[in-house]
Amino acid sequence: MAIIFAIFALFVLFIFNSLTYRLCLRTEMSQERQPNVFRTINILITILLISSYVEVLYT
Repeated sequence: MAIIFAIFALFVLFIFNSLTYRLCLRTEMSQERQPNVFRTINILITILLISSYVEVLYT
């Protein structure tokens, strides 16, 4: 179960990073601000994935 969820998590992170990259291109975001946006989104998605894994694990 953990291996399947890890593969799913990597897929989700990849998709969200590509969407974030497109967002940065479309809004013409400055180069100084882009790392903060990527970091924030990655941290939030990681928290979401960990909490969903814990929920699936204990139900």
